[in-house]
Order: sequence, then structure tokens, then C-alpha cells
Amino acid sequence: MTTPKKLNIHVYADGAYRDDMLKRYRDGSVKGFTTNPTLLVKAGVKDYAGFAKDILSEIKTLPISFEVFSDEFSQMEREADIIGSWASNVNVKIPITNTKGESSIPLIKRLLAKKMKLNVTAIFSQRQIDALREALRAEDDVIVSIFAGRIADTGVDPVPMMKRAVEDYRALKGSQILWASPREALNVYQADECGCHIITATDDIIAKLKFNGKDLEEFSLDTVKMFLADSQKAGFKL
Repeated sequence: MTTPKKLNIHVYADGAYRDDMLKRYRDGSVKGFTTNPTLLVKAGVKDYAGFAKDILSEIKTLPISFEVFSDEFSQMEREADIIGSWASNVNVKIPITNTKGESSIPLIKRLLAKKMKLNVTAIFSQRQIDALREALRAEDDVIVSIFAGRIADTGVDPVPMMKRAVEDYRALKGSQILWASPREALNVYQADECGCHIITATDDIIAKLKFNGKDLEEFSLDTVKMFLADSQKAGFKL
């Protein structure tokens, strides 16, 4: 048995399946939740506000992010006002740009002036990180969601960018750097080493964190036993 790594990072469950969210809330394995319109559609949600209010009636003590879904900034602001009114533990997710590539920074400033808690999402580039940094004040309550996993999908190592973001935002006490879209459990440990405050994770990645510190030879033996059990169950013969 190797020594488990102590993690300082907060793991947020990323998804919109009600049962999974409540399971993780009740077992204490996560420190918050994130959703987005794509995850809600995947989970079969038809009534956005109804789903959110139902979840919020159960999950009252951990942060949850719900995203606007319009493309026009005036409509985004209207939706943000509604979403932000649902509960005190809600962070309103605002994409860093709309689909035209227009910056959301002016909208973000207006929402922060209303003392709204935000999650600025879909951040990919250093330019976007820098622009948001310049717009924020120390007292602003903002999750900075950098899509490290998707950045890695392009062949770019996201670790240097994440480390730099942690340093660049250090003076902004209300801001938290989030490693978004992880692809494997290793990313949780990488994000922790970078000093990120939060990582989002799907339920399958959260489940893999139970292997933290597991002896590799023991893991090897477990795997061989699994292969044997499955082949016997299938009745394979040659």
C-alpha cells in the first residue's frame, strides 16, 4: 500500500442527473456542483427552472453553477438575474464570449456590480484569462473556468497555463481557478499540484479517486482476477 496523496483541491461534480448529484451530496465526496445546457439536455431535462429549483431544495449547503443560454447579452443579463435569484449558493455561469466571439466582459462587470456570484466559463486562451483578470476586483466572487481538458485535446499541455493563472489571480481573494473538462483521474492530481482551487469531474472520474494510494501490484492482481472472472462468466472456450 502506497501513501495516498493529500488533495487540497475541491472536487465539484459535473453533470445534471438528479440521482447522481444527490448521491454525491449525501456521501460527502464533493464540495460543489456544476451544470451546463449540454449536460441538462443529455440528462433529459425539459424544464430548466423546475429542475434547478428541485435540486436546490435538496442541495442547500454547497455551491451549484447554472448557466445562461441566450446569445444576446441583454438576454443573458435577464437570465442571469433570474438564475441568481434562485438561491444564495448559486453561481451564474457566463461564457467568456457569445457565439459571435464578442467578449462578455462588459456583461460580467455589470453583473458583478450587482454583487452576483459568477462562474465565467469556456475560457481557453491566455488572452481571455488576462482580459478577465483585468476586469475583476479582489472582492468579486468569481469561479474562473479554464477548459484544461479541451486545451489538452489540441495537443497543448495546459499545466503551464493553469499554474500561471493561479499566480496571476492570487491577489484576487474572491476568485477561484477551476480546471474544467478533465479526461482522467490523473488530471485531479495535476490540478492540485498546479494550485487550482477547484476541478470539475464526471461521476466516473470521481469514482476513480478511491484508488488514491492503491498498491500497483495489488491493482495488477485485481485486474488479472477480473479478466479470469469475466472469461469464466462468459463461458469462453477454445
